[in-house]
Amino acid sequence: MPHSPTPAPQTSPAPKTLRLKMAQWQGGNLPAYHFGAELLAWLAPPSDTPMVEVPVDPPSADPLPLEDGILAKSRVLAQARSARVLIDAHAPDRLVVFGGDCGVDLAPFAYLNEKYEGDLAILWVDSHPDIMTPAEFERAHAMVLGALMGQGDQDLADIAARKVEPAQVVYAGMDEMSPLERERLTDWGIPFIGPDQLAETSAPVLDWLRQSGKKHVAIHLDLDVLDPKGFRSLLFNKPGSDNAEWADTPQGRMSLAQVVRLLRDVAGEVEIVGLGIAEHLPWDVMNLRDMLAELPLLSD
Repeated sequence: MPHSPTPAPQTSPAPKTLRLKMAQWQGGNLPAYHFGAELLAWLAPPSDTPMVEVPVDPPSADPLPLEDGILAKSRVLAQARSARVLIDAHAPDRLVVFGGDCGVDLAPFAYLNEKYEGDLAILWVDSHPDIMTPAEFERAHAMVLGALMGQGDQDLADIAARKVEPAQVVYAGMDEMSPLERERLTDWGIPFIGPDQLAETSAPVLDWLRQSGKKHVAIHLDLDVLDPKGFRSLLFNKPGSDNAEWADTPQGRMSLAQVVRLLRDVAGEVEIVGLGIAEHLPWDVMNLRDMLAELPLLSD
């Protein structure tokens, strides 16, 4: 009696990854974020992964308008909506975002939270909580996580059809904040794991991930979580600025090696479906670029 052929094992298609370049600068009101995103995307390891670029108004020295208490609100909203259109057109399983100011993760993380139906942990690696509202601050890049949770400006919050719940969020690398921010995070029950706790081990974050039960994680990496003494391409190293200018602004204390170890350890625990990298300010490269444009022969 002939045997029926054994059916071939079913294999799942490889996850589809999309790279998104979003050189948004208006959310932080700093044109240098635009070049920072361009350079970040150029520096990233080569890949066959498709890359799409969100249309962003080019940097300008003209003052940004204050709209509903937010600088350049209409432009920030338009860019977030454009990002979502591009993401939806590709329908990826995973997203890499090259920013720009911190607001670049609004549409991508909203998409991922909808795609995975809330089975998403958000690891916010940052020296600031990004939960401000227009009543307290006028720059949208400090509002992005709050907007994802439905807080603050309603138009920004509406970018996320499915709101992120506080139980989905953990901070890493942050230990200083304003009394208002600390009270808000405490009320919401969102933990913040400081740089000292992560200096030698990733265990506090890994323990939180296990307890959350989430199978997927999106990571927001604000480069200002790094110690500005060890990494120069940060706001706090802006040439010509006085240290006193940043006296009341929390600064990062993690090293590049610590951040790499943390993210690699997280990848060994759950599936990373999102990685947004923001706030790259390559001052030295920009100054060198400008110098080269003035040199004889090169400028002819």
